[in-house]
Amino acid sequence: PRNNLAQDVSFELESHFGKNVLNTIIPRNVKLSEAPSFGIPVISYDARCKGSISYLNLAKEVVDKNGTVKVEW
Repeated sequence: PRNNLAQDVSFELESHFGKNVLNTIIPRNVKLSEAPSFGIPVISYDARCKGSISYLNLAKEVVDKNGTVKVEW
């Protein structure tokens, strides 16, 4: 929200995709940048950082919006 470019991109996404844009925002976060260098997901690296919590909220939003998700491996 503090960055003009981020605000412009958000506006363009909402203008183009409308209600298909999810509400959860993944903030810039040092832990999100560090986790890949250790080869682990951020949720394993630091489950309590804002980035991890945001990704969990995003997953919940996707499931809430689309119902149960079936994953096949």
